[in-house]
Amino acid sequence: MTEKNRYCVIMCGGCGSRLWPKSRTQMPKQFIDFLGTGQSLLQLTVARLKGIIPQENIIMLTRSEYVDLVKEQVPEITDSQILCEPAHRRTGPGNAWAAYHIKALNPDAKIMVAPCDNIILRVDEFRESVEKAFEFIEHHDTLLTFGVKPTHPETRYGYIQQGREIDGDFAMVKTFTEKPDLELAKVFVDSGEFYWNTGIFFWSATSIIKALNDNAAKVSPKFREGEGIYGTDKEEEFIKEIYSASQSISIDYAVLEKADNVTVLRVDGIGWTDLGTWGSLYDVSPKNHDGNVLQGTKTMMMNSHNNIVSTQGDKLVVVSELDDYIIADSENALLIVPRSEEQKIRTYVREVKATYGDEYK
Repeated sequence: MTEKNRYCVIMCGGCGSRLWPKSRTQMPKQFIDFLGTGQSLLQLTVARLKGIIPQENIIMLTRSEYVDLVKEQVPEITDSQILCEPAHRRTGPGNAWAAYHIKALNPDAKIMVAPCDNIILRVDEFRESVEKAFEFIEHHDTLLTFGVKPTHPETRYGYIQQGREIDGDFAMVKTFTEKPDLELAKVFVDSGEFYWNTGIFFWSATSIIKALNDNAAKVSPKFREGEGIYGTDKEEEFIKEIYSASQSISIDYAVLEKADNVTVLRVDGIGWTDLGTWGSLYDVSPKNHDGNVLQGTKTMMMNSHNNIVSTQGDKLVVVSELDDYIIADSENALLIVPRSEEQKIRTYVREVKATYGDEYK
């Protein structure tokens, strides 16, 4: 495959409410440096692709309110490389639009879809896996996903059941399951047949459009009507007309659970984590001798264990006799919640908005 046929769609339009109050509607998680590297999650995502995908073939799928942030953090991106969703419709319509848009640019395009909130600790291994994936879809009509062997039962991730072995680290996908409860997650892990779904996908423009036409009757027809419009000055107006009427559905539910040509590439060695929650940030962050993750300039812990404390500015924070808590602040909000209750943070954010308005969401 020639490099010019490689494209990557970076999904960077979410608001990351489970990482509130650091991640806010006006400054969501993808634009924040959570790891202390000097780069945001979006910038780290772009950096991992350097030398694998031509810079001009990177497409940002985002929302209009984040365009300025994208341009500020990735200044080499041009206006023509930014697709602005006019409404939030999950990942199904976004992937459909990106596929039709890219196919109009290059009918031979091979597409990688990358969430911008992934942590990849072993970048060299990741890049090798990306090369393998592109090579595989060059020779197979397939929808390919990266799968990671689970280390423990986890309810924050989707699961992929491996089917027939194909070659090396590749296998057919038997089933997809979206975020099971804890008991089912335990069954999956014990079986040895399941992998975490990373949300990193590879397909040709032709393959994904065919799969959308075959499986996503409430998504595909509207985008198919735009053939001949994509890549022209009429595209933006066309998308505004159809997007709100499209079904709000993930690409997993719309296509991957139904298609019979889905494969998984097992990528256990890339050091993958989906940075979607305070718990996932705790898991990948360095800890002191008491198991505390401390992100702040002045923090004192007194007989406290296994907490994550993330504060900003020059504020002194003293924590005493506290175990397994999330303590996080922003300029105008402070969150203190047990780590075991982090799944309720989204609910808290909705209640905050209802009580105090958009200023705190």
